Amino acid sequence: MPRRKPRHNRRSGPAPLGDVYGRTEAGPRDDETYIVRTVPGARAVKAYRCPGCDHEIAPGVAHIVAWAAEGGEDDRRHWHQGCWNGRRTRGITRRWS
Repeated sequence: MPRRKPRHNRRSGPAPLGDVYGRTEAGPRDDETYIVRTVPGARAVKAYRCPGCDHEIAPGVAHIVAWAAEGGEDDRRHWHQGCWNGRRTRGITRRWS
């Protein structure tokens, strides 16, 4: 008996923003909503500077990408997982313009 390819469930129209980019969470300050996406280590090919600890995120290290929901994807920042989880108690050590 021949195998069948699985059917792909295609939605009509654009998907909601949260389904495309990940989840939404409160940002470093509770008055902002951030869109958060997890980047696996295999897809992390560049070095980034974490705004939570001001240390480098080396290529190949899994991390979080977050940006303000109203600010757009151009203002996204790459965070260590632990720095993002402790963002409300530690504060941001690196400010960006």
